[in-house]
Amino acid sequence: MVRFEIGAPEQDVETTKKERVIHIPRYHVVLWDDNHHTYDYVIEMLMKLFGHSVEVAFQMAVEVDSAGRVIVETTSKERAEFKQDQIHAYGADWRIPHCKGSMSASIEPAEDCEE
Repeated sequence: MVRFEIGAPEQDVETTKKERVIHIPRYHVVLWDDNHHTYDYVIEMLMKLFGHSVEVAFQMAVEVDSAGRVIVETTSKERAEFKQDQIHAYGADWRIPHCKGSMSASIEPAEDCEE
């Protein structure tokens, strides 16, 4: 006697996944120039707070000095606000006796940013 098991037939089930792209607005962290901080201060701060290499930090220090501002990071709004606060809390440049405090930074929307 031959025994056959009868079960549900195999089915090709096509699953469809709907992908949804969520656009999270990006923001620039902008460092502003002043005459109260040395290049060494700017480079050290950018390396410590943002993890930039000495080469990148130096180029940003040159740009902030010549253009008056430099974008130091583009990120989410929450992180941009946090990084702005870190810049403001970094403290005075000990190399300059009349330096009273940290550098200034702001955040701005990164419109059409493709990073």
